[in-house]
Amino acid sequence: MIQSIIFDFDGVVLDSMPVKDRGFELLFAEFDEVSVGKLLAFHRENGGISRFVKIRHMFENILGQSITDEGVSEYAERYSKLMLAELTSPKYIIDETLDFIKEYSGRVPMHVASGTEQNELRYICQCQGLTQFFGSIYGSPAPKDRLVADIIAENCYDPAKVVMIGDSTADHDAARASGLIFCGYNGERLRKISDFYIDDYGSFAERFLG
Repeated sequence: MIQSIIFDFDGVVLDSMPVKDRGFELLFAEFDEVSVGKLLAFHRENGGISRFVKIRHMFENILGQSITDEGVSEYAERYSKLMLAELTSPKYIIDETLDFIKEYSGRVPMHVASGTEQNELRYICQCQGLTQFFGSIYGSPAPKDRLVADIIAENCYDPAKVVMIGDSTADHDAARASGLIFCGYNGERLRKISDFYIDDYGSFAERFLG
């Protein structure tokens, strides 16, 4: 029996990627389409990485411009305002994940470790009625591997008995860094590198919670 489940948020609990794509398009509307396209490709390939990293990547690696920490924070705040109202809509909840959480949260402790900015993440969870299901909800700007390590340390879990469910290689890497079991979900490219790939939560529950 596992001790806990740590969920990534975007793409696992909330189907937010199309909304966030549009957010970056609006955020960087002043720049040329080619540069914005490169940023969107980076964003889609690195779903588990925070917006702070993506904004800095846009300026330093795509545009070849320097940007201060304050500048990154200003863009991140603008991005948050663009996204927040939309992401509190229940239409973006991934129903099968929510059904699983509701059924099993009383049997196994659950947590969230996300690349979404932490205050925004907690606000979205509150608006979506999700806060009650999780022992802790952690987000950026701290990197995901640190968030995962903090959850393990704070709860004195045995990492070998904790599952992380994620849809990106960043989730996989964070799980591996702390020695967790990694279960890929909603990302076919993760099938070969996952300890277990979730095609449906019934098989996951049978494997880890039966």
